Amino acid sequence: MLKGQDIICIANTSWFGNYAKSTVQILERLAENNRILFVEYPYTIKDVYSTLRGKQNAPVKRMFGIEKRLQLIKTNVGTQVYNLVIPPGLPVFFLKNEFIFNLLFPFNVFLYKLTLKRAMRKIGMKNPIAITAYNPIFGLSLINQLGESLHFYYCYDGVESVFFGNRIFEIEKKFSTLVKAIITTSDHLNFEKKKINENSFVVKNGVDFPVFNQFSKSRVYDRERKRVGFIGSLDPRFDIETVAYAVGKLPNFDFEFTGDMRNEKLRSRLLEFPNVKFFDPIKPNDVPQLLATYDVGMIPYIVNEVNKNIYPLKINEYLAVGVPLVMNAFAVLPEFEGLVSVASDKEDFVRKLIAETADDTASSIRRRIEFASQNSWEARTESFANILEKFI
Repeated sequence: MLKGQDIICIANTSWFGNYAKSTVQILERLAENNRILFVEYPYTIKDVYSTLRGKQNAPVKRMFGIEKRLQLIKTNVGTQVYNLVIPPGLPVFFLKNEFIFNLLFPFNVFLYKLTLKRAMRKIGMKNPIAITAYNPIFGLSLINQLGESLHFYYCYDGVESVFFGNRIFEIEKKFSTLVKAIITTSDHLNFEKKKINENSFVVKNGVDFPVFNQFSKSRVYDRERKRVGFIGSLDPRFDIETVAYAVGKLPNFDFEFTGDMRNEKLRSRLLEFPNVKFFDPIKPNDVPQLLATYDVGMIPYIVNEVNKNIYPLKINEYLAVGVPLVMNAFAVLPEFEGLVSVASDKEDFVRKLIAETADDTASSIRRRIEFASQNSWEARTESFANILEKFI
C-alpha cells in the first residue's frame, strides 16, 4: 500500500455535499498513510452571486479569506485531509469567442496556482504526486507547474461540452497525452483512453460496505404497494420517457426520487402522476437506511454515447443493502450479469420492475450483499494506490 507520499488533488467537485464521490472515497482512505491536499472546485464570482441570492451554497467566506482557505478536516473514515478553497475566478467557460477566453482564463489559472503554491509552502509540501480528478482544463494549465514528481489523470466520466464548451475535447486529449497515467472507472472509458495514453488503467467505483451493511435487508417486504426508489442527482441523464411510461403502467407502485433536482423537465413530467414523490437531497450517511426501505431500485439513464462511460457508483450501494435493481442498457457492465436486470426498452423496463418485486427472495438478497462486499472502497483504494506505486 502507498505510504509516506504527498498528494495534491486538482478536483472538479467539492469535498463536501449531499452525495458520495469516488474521488473523496479514495483520497480519505489514502490519507491513512499519506498526506493529502484536496483543492476544491474552482468557484467563480458567479457562484458568489448565486450563493448570496440563496440559490447555491459555495464557501464564500473561505473564498474571500474571511475564514481560512486552507483547513485540516477530519474525514468520515477518521483520517485527516488538507482542504483548500481558491479565491473566486472569472466565469469564462460560457464564452464562445476563443480569443477572449484565452485572454481571460489565464487569470483564473494564476489565482489557482498562486493560492495552491502558497498552501504547499505553508504545510511544507514539495515534489508531490498530482492527481487531476476530472478537471483537465485546469490540469493542462498546471501540469509541471507545481513541482510535482508525477501527474495522473483520474477520469471518472466522459467529458461533455455542456459546461466547458467544445474546447474541452481537444484540451482533454492533449492533457491525456501529457500525464504519466490515466485511471478510469469503467472498461469503456479505459478502452477510449488507451488509444491516447497506453498507461491507462481501471479502478471501478465501490461502496462503503461497512456503513451500508448495517442497514441491509434480510427479507422481502410483505406489502401491497411496492416502493421503487432512486437516490442521487436528478439530472439530464434521466430517461424521462421510460420512467413516465413505467409510472403510468404501474399505478400500484410508488415511485420515490430523492436528490438534487437538476432536470426540471423530469419533475414537471412526473408530478402529474399520483404515485410519484420527490424529496430533497439527504446526507450520504442517511442514504443506506433509506435505500434499504425500497422493494426495487432503478437507474434509468438515457442510452447514448456519453453514458456508455458510466460505471454507476450507486449500483453497488443498492446491492449492498440487498435491494434488486433495474436499469437501462446505457453501459456494458458484464460483472453484474445475473444480479441486476437490464431493460432493452420501456416495455421491458416495466416487465423487469414487476419481475424483480415478484420474484425476490431472501437468498437473492444475501447474494447481492455478498457480491457488494467484494467491491468495498478499501479494495478500490488499494488498487488505485498500486497503480500510483507502479510509477514511483
